[in-house]
Amino acid sequence: MDVRIDRTWKNLLSDQWEQPYFGYLTDFVREAYRRTTVYPPAGKIFAAFDSCPVDKVKVVILGQDPYHGPGQANGLCFSVADGVEIPPSLVNIFKEIHDDTGAPIPATGNLERWASQGVLLLNATLTVEAHRAASHQGKGWEEFTDAVIRHLNENCSGLVFMLWGNYAIRKGALIDRSRHLVLTSAHPSPLSAYRGFFGNHHFSLANDYLLKQGKEVIQW
Repeated sequence: MDVRIDRTWKNLLSDQWEQPYFGYLTDFVREAYRRTTVYPPAGKIFAAFDSCPVDKVKVVILGQDPYHGPGQANGLCFSVADGVEIPPSLVNIFKEIHDDTGAPIPATGNLERWASQGVLLLNATLTVEAHRAASHQGKGWEEFTDAVIRHLNENCSGLVFMLWGNYAIRKGALIDRSRHLVLTSAHPSPLSAYRGFFGNHHFSLANDYLLKQGKEVIQW
């Protein structure tokens, strides 16, 4: 199966393309885009991978599924394109970064600048039907993104995984904590940010760890 994805990822994940679940998933996604409105735009489904090749990954931030409102999802978890109103969860992420590191709060919610520094902004489910949160869960994407995490866990060392909220934290079972730093907390959603996301210091902790690994820090 020909999957349009960054070459480094295409090679690493080659064992997935011929799996039965991936064939079903491909058929489902193609039909969904044909019959209704799906986000992100089809060309952006694998944007997280295209923006951050395997050999550049230093940090993995795991989201749940893409934004389901018009013009929001751009293929990177928590990110929106320039000119799009910054969603509440991302507002809270920027607040925590500011409180944690002193970095100024950006005027844009476009996180491509993080991806270019080695932050893999991965949603567990890579597509969603317009205005129907979680509508593409259970169709195979989770199996694919589990494979991504397993491959990173086994083929890389010294990565930082940021897992926010119970859904993401459950993925932590796939990660060897003797090889990587796993940071967990409440989700940055306004519904839960005050229950442990604010004050988690994940961004300074990540940079401290990267320094110890001899890697360049992320300019958050």
